Amino acid sequence: MFEARTRSARIGLQILVTVLTVPFLAPLIAMVQGSLGGRGIGNYQKVFDTGVVGTYFRNSIIISVFVIGLVYVCTMLAAFGFAKLRIAGKEVWFWLLIAALTMPEAVLLTPLFVTASKFDMYNEYIAVILPLAAMQVPFTVLLARNFLTGVPTELMEAGRVDGANVVQVFLKIVLPLTRPIAAAIVVLTLINAWNAYLLPMLMLNDPSKQVVTLLPSFFTSQYTNDQTGVLAAAVITAVPAIIAYLSLQKYFERGLAAGALK
Repeated sequence: MFEARTRSARIGLQILVTVLTVPFLAPLIAMVQGSLGGRGIGNYQKVFDTGVVGTYFRNSIIISVFVIGLVYVCTMLAAFGFAKLRIAGKEVWFWLLIAALTMPEAVLLTPLFVTASKFDMYNEYIAVILPLAAMQVPFTVLLARNFLTGVPTELMEAGRVDGANVVQVFLKIVLPLTRPIAAAIVVLTLINAWNAYLLPMLMLNDPSKQVVTLLPSFFTSQYTNDQTGVLAAAVITAVPAIIAYLSLQKYFERGLAAGALK
C-alpha cells in the first residue's frame, strides 16, 4: 500500500486531500449555515411542525428497505452466475447489462410512467421500488462479479465433492464470503434509494406516500419561497444517509476496493 514516508510528502498529500475535500464540504457547510439563518434552530422546529416528517421518513424507509433487498438478492445471484457458472453467452449478457448504465434516469421517466399507469401501479410504492432497484443492479453486479471472481474455485469444488449442489454451494460457501462487498452494496443502494427524487415525485401523487426528498418542496410554492425552511428540511433529509455511511464506512471502503479490483 502507498505510504508517504517523508515529511514533505506527507504535507503535500495533506494539502492535496484538503484541496480535493473543500469543493464537497463547502456546499454542505453553506447548507447548514443557511438552515440556521433567521430563527436559528427554530427553522428545524418549523420543519417538524408541518406534521409530515414522520410520514415521509416512514415512506422512505419502506422504499429503501425493499430496494436494498431486491438489489442484494438480484446482485448476488447474477454476480455468482456471471463469475462462477458456465452459462452460454454470459459475457454478452453481462455487457448488455453493463450497457444499461448509460441510460439516464430522466430518459426512462416517460416509459416508466406509462407502464405504471397501464398496470395500475401508479401511486403505489412498487412503482418506485422496482425502477430504483433495476437502475442500481448493473453497477452493483459489476462490483460483485469482480469480487466473486476472486473467490477460490477450489472451495466450490470441495463443496461439490462433499455432495453439495450449486444452490448449497452458493448459500453455504460463497455467500458468507461476500460480506465486504455486501456492505458496499447496501450503503450504495441505501444512499441512492434514500436520495431518489424524480421517480417518487412522478409516481407518488398521494401526500401520504411521499418521501423525504420531497420535504424541502413543502416550503416552496407559487407564492412562497422559504429558503431557511428548505435548507433545514434538506439537512434533516441528509442525516440518516450520513449516519448509515459513517456506521458502515469501514466495511463499505473495504468492499468497494475489493469489488473494484480483481
